[in-house]
Amino acid sequence: MKRRVSFHTLGCKLNFSESSTLAREFEQGGFVRVGANEAADICVINSCSVTEHADKKCRNIIRKLHRRNPDAIIAVTGCYAQLKPNEIASIEGVDIVLGNNYKGDLFQRVVELGNRSQAKVFSCDCEDISRFFAAFSSGDRTRSFLKVQDGCDYKCAYCTIHYARGSSRNQPIAELVAEAEKVAASGLREIVITGVNTGDFGRTTGEKFIDLLQALDKVEGIDRYRISSIEPNLITDEIIEFCARSPKFQHHFHIPLQSGSTRILGLMRRRYTAEKFADRIEKIRSLMPDAFIGIDVITGFPGETEDDVCQTYDLLSGLRPSFLHIFPFSERPGTPAVDMPDKVPAQLSAERASRLDGLCRILHREFCEKAVGGEAEVLFESTMRGGMMFGYTGNYIRVKAAYRRDKINQICRVKLVAIDENDDLTAEILD
Repeated sequence: MKRRVSFHTLGCKLNFSESSTLAREFEQGGFVRVGANEAADICVINSCSVTEHADKKCRNIIRKLHRRNPDAIIAVTGCYAQLKPNEIASIEGVDIVLGNNYKGDLFQRVVELGNRSQAKVFSCDCEDISRFFAAFSSGDRTRSFLKVQDGCDYKCAYCTIHYARGSSRNQPIAELVAEAEKVAASGLREIVITGVNTGDFGRTTGEKFIDLLQALDKVEGIDRYRISSIEPNLITDEIIEFCARSPKFQHHFHIPLQSGSTRILGLMRRRYTAEKFADRIEKIRSLMPDAFIGIDVITGFPGETEDDVCQTYDLLSGLRPSFLHIFPFSERPGTPAVDMPDKVPAQLSAERASRLDGLCRILHREFCEKAVGGEAEVLFESTMRGGMMFGYTGNYIRVKAAYRRDKINQICRVKLVAIDENDDLTAEILD
């Protein structure tokens, strides 16, 4: 009987691409992948450590898996494993702790595992930046997450990613094009370009991010690309103009702001001002007025005052982005923010996040309502709920239509006729 393996992925799109790649390796090695809630012989947790909540969630999953599968091998990798391997190794049930740069060794480590009396910790340092774990997701809905870059050199004052992922590095464009061709051959129609600091692509090879976009644009069989996240200082006019004229690159941008106060941005060690951020949004809107723009914001950073919060609120209210991803500040050990004065109480940080969440609901509703009555192209996914299938427009509005099996993984022209209480648009298929 084949051994069963389950995967539990926390955090970012990058982790999802890596988990999918690990799963393929286990399947090729004779394992059967099972669902996260099914009994398994091997349980792999790909962890996140962006906040204390993420760490806690990982610990809870480990304990839950061990209770449910007391004889299963539990292997933990990812950012939390990289940063605190001994802490994870001390949790009952953990057998393997493996660093980020060596995820590709996980299958072999599991196969070779002998004495399970003590958790084994492997390769939890980021000194060897020559290693790059190539990854793309497959078998999930209609899109693939393609990892093009790893690591970050920015060292923002609140962030542990540089310590967890190492320095910025990447594969050559030719190899990434080959990966995209594999995705196309699998039948998926859309690729989300992902990385830790995606726009910093080229540190290893001397190539440019725009060169990568232009090369991927030529891959046959892929109809849509999205750039998962890009820093404001790295989204150049050239990139914006290319996305505006390419029929494949969607009018969808995820751009972290973190604070609308230039003073706070300086304390965070970000590489732009509030004015520069606004300039980038205005440039996108000038060429793609229908663009979906998602923005990350942190509330409660040390030293943040009510005036800083008002500046953030006013900036966002003026720019009218499509969605806000809001994170109350979470102090991470080893970062400069730990030693900064004027800490903001957690309750006040949460209250500020709530105010921005209210703005987000208004902005997202407003963005979706503008599309009602128009037409769009939607890539429908296989999920069916209540007789309806769901998909996304090019500018990332979620759409539902009466389920039709022949339209799954197809790009359909639709009429957008109504909006519901969840901001989903009801559509009628035109073709």
